Amino acid sequence: MSETTDLVVVGAGPAGLAAAATALTGGLRVALVDSGGAVGGQYWRNPPDHARPAIPTAGLHHGLREYRVLRRALSAAGARGRLDLRLAHHVWAVTRDGDGFTVHAVDRRRTPEETAVVLRAPRLLVATGAYDRQLPFPGWDLPGVLTVGGLQALLKGGGVVAGSRVALGGTGPFLLPVAAALAARGAEVVAVCEAADPRAWLRSPGPLLRNPAKWAEGARYGVTLARHRVRIRPRTAIVRAEGTDRVSSVRIASLAPDGCPRPGTERRVEADAVGVGWGFAPQLDLLLPLGCDLTDSGDGNAVVTVDAGQRTTVPGLYAAGEVCGVGGARLSLAEGRLAAESVLADGGTAPVLGGKRLAAVRAAVNGQRAFARAMGRAHPIPPAWSRWLTDDTVVCRCEEVTAGAVRAARADGGAHDHRQVKQLTRAGMGWCQGRICGPAVHCLVAPHQAYTPTERLIATPVTLGALAGLDPAGGNTEGTEGAAHE
Repeated sequence: MSETTDLVVVGAGPAGLAAAATALTGGLRVALVDSGGAVGGQYWRNPPDHARPAIPTAGLHHGLREYRVLRRALSAAGARGRLDLRLAHHVWAVTRDGDGFTVHAVDRRRTPEETAVVLRAPRLLVATGAYDRQLPFPGWDLPGVLTVGGLQALLKGGGVVAGSRVALGGTGPFLLPVAAALAARGAEVVAVCEAADPRAWLRSPGPLLRNPAKWAEGARYGVTLARHRVRIRPRTAIVRAEGTDRVSSVRIASLAPDGCPRPGTERRVEADAVGVGWGFAPQLDLLLPLGCDLTDSGDGNAVVTVDAGQRTTVPGLYAAGEVCGVGGARLSLAEGRLAAESVLADGGTAPVLGGKRLAAVRAAVNGQRAFARAMGRAHPIPPAWSRWLTDDTVVCRCEEVTAGAVRAARADGGAHDHRQVKQLTRAGMGWCQGRICGPAVHCLVAPHQAYTPTERLIATPVTLGALAGLDPAGGNTEGTEGAAHE
């Protein structure tokens, strides 16, 4: 199936939804593509429609009024035939062709069948979000050790509490809503280990004071945690998980300013589920092959460079949301609207937002970006985190590459980035293609450089059956559905 439209938006989270709704209001024909089964992304993740009445999600979502407004706008545009909504469609490649872009996806609504889909448009907006950034530690590969985002996804998508005694660790404000949600649903949150020192915020008080909604939200989480007697442990980290068939306890330790565990402070805490998160890594897979310029976001990640209107350095290509820097849903919504306004302006279409509203959106972007930069400074990855690792700690779980092998690749093989470590050790060559281990390997060998993922022409696994459905012109060959999977 090959379709042509005015704008393709990849990603239906807050940024993609806001961009699509704004572009539709401006009269464009829009194709909105997302790998999920419903719009909303991770932020507005919901149970499947048929299961929603049985799964309580009260208190798990914020900004639902905005979400419903955006959904109504999409529904109205769909009824008028101007929105092509492609859910359960996985985009595996994007190419520049002449004056526009070709988006290759596979339709996975009827698994195990896959159908090749090709979308074309003169303009493309990428809003693919981010995923949990992980740092390995001894025992992190035990069953029951998850990312913090994984714990929240289980709650939002299925009403599932991963364990009865849950320990959380890492850094960043995201620990608070997950801890509060787990406690409110009956889990005993035995530890919330925040590696950073909260006093670090005193070095950047302006962005926090100018965003009262942020500290008010944090205060609400604090009240919930206090009510359930959940203690937040600053300058503390989970340095080991223990167990046989699954995790049964963790070791936590107080940290020195550089992140090195303080001698004599380690203690054991029983837990049957663990959630760990060290911020997020932007999902840049589709942007890298297109040749976009990148910049250092200040939190250890490289992100796509955009101008004041969310234009990348590639003509006709726009980006919004956490591919431009991790900063939360409010920032993503504002960036999505700005990007769509730029699409309209560049195509000679009248703007949707009036001058005052557009100025307010730009001000919101600037304020939220300032807060994101302050958050990155207040919640950095501890410089000495690698001292938690023994040489036999697995770093790349797919290929079972240890920390000792990575260290040897740096010391003896001269590896200075995660790509060279991959060539020497196979770290990053497994199922996840380095998405999980890539940031950690990079931090081990090049801790002072921003992490840039490896460029891949194929961004997500695709079957030979779906590829066989493509004709030489990039269209679809009939009769290939259900082709054998490789």
